[in-house]
Formats: sequence, structure tokens, C-alpha cells
Amino acid sequence: MTEAKSKEKTVKIQKSGAGSRLSIPTPEQLLEAGVHFGHLKRRWYPKMAPYIFAEKEGVHVFDLYKTREKLSEAAKFLRDVVSKGGKVLFVGTKRQAQEIVGREASRTGAFYLNKRWVGGLITNFDSVKKNIEKMEDLSKKIHEKELSQYTKKEQLLAARELAKLESEIGGLKGMRELPKAMVLASVKSEEIAAAEARQRGIPLVGIADTNADPAKVNYPIPGNDDATASIEIIMKTLADACKK
Repeated sequence: MTEAKSKEKTVKIQKSGAGSRLSIPTPEQLLEAGVHFGHLKRRWYPKMAPYIFAEKEGVHVFDLYKTREKLSEAAKFLRDVVSKGGKVLFVGTKRQAQEIVGREASRTGAFYLNKRWVGGLITNFDSVKKNIEKMEDLSKKIHEKELSQYTKKEQLLAARELAKLESEIGGLKGMRELPKAMVLASVKSEEIAAAEARQRGIPLVGIADTNADPAKVNYPIPGNDDATASIEIIMKTLADACKK
């Protein structure tokens, strides 16, 4: 990295004909967040070669200029999706990503799943939608005390069922149709979600560590998908793009 580039301020991207600006972290900011750390060389996936800058002590290091370039492309794509009225689904079930994904998606009004992937969410959405509607209906009845005529045991069972549903699909409240794009906190860890999305032609954005296949998503973002700070700086950038 040259000294001039390392001192470069956060990149601002102006969308033609609109007042929306995107802030993309500089390579220096990505470096501070630990985005550059990959996996051990023996665990790498060959298709990630174009995004690897070097190998140090047996560990691959990402080229953060390429990471920033890919992050910028993904952010602009998401901004365009949302500007056309499309909804985005964030998915991050790894322990390090759960809290970040829930917070950033909620902040921007996007949908999210951060406990476990719900099988059939994309390929059998009508069935999952029934559970979303059931959760919303049950929540309304409990909060408006419509179950007061039921026994205490029945009320307790209803509360437990609601808690279970909210834990599993609480981030899908209001979801009535398939998302127009999906964001994965880890391409490698969310392979099942990615496979379902590909079946239905839903574009994918995702963090691709050195052990991931970048071809499985439309907008791979080369970076560390294990460190909390790395996940956070990338998810925040993508969430900001949705909010714009």
C-alpha cells in the first residue's frame, strides 16, 4: 500500500441523478478491522487466488484494495435494489455474526435470520409465510390481551410458542414475498441459504474468506468472516447502502 493511498479518506460514491452517497471504508480502515486475515494456506479455495495479496507465516492475506472495490460494487447493487422498492434479507448464523446481522438489518428495515437458516424459506416460501403470519397474529393477541379468557396454562403455552417463533423467524416480520437480494455474513457458512437463493434466481452478496468459493455468490466480498470487527465493518457498510 502506498503512503498516499493509506492516507486516502473514506471513498464517497455519488449516484448519478440522485443525492445518495455511499461511504466505503478505506484499505487502512479495513486493515484496522482485521479484514485482511485469511485462513491457513492449506485450507484455501483456489478461486480466491485473485483476491490474495500474500502469504505470511502460512496464512493468506487479502489484497484490501480489491476488497474495497468488491465492497463498493456490492453496496451500489444493494442501494439500487432498495431504491426500486426491493427488500433485502441479511443472513448470519455464525456466533460472531448473529448480533451484528440482527442490529444492522433492523437499523435499515431489512429482514434477517441470525439463529439458524430456515430450510425452505426461499424454495418453499408459502409454507414459511404461514409461520410468519402465525407469529404476527399470536403477538397481536398477546399484546392486546385477547387471550385473557384462556387458562393460565394456555396463556403460558401461547407465550412460549411466540418466544420460539420470534427466536427463529423474528427478523422476518412483515415478509410477504421473496427478497430481491440476500446478504450473507459468510459465503462458506451459509451455503444452504445460498443454494436456495440460486434456485430462485435471487442475487447474492457475501463475505468470501479464503476457504470459500466466490462463484457461489454474485457479489463476493473478499475478507475475514471470522473476526467480529471484520464482519461488522462490512455489514455496516452494506446496511448503510440499504438505508441510503
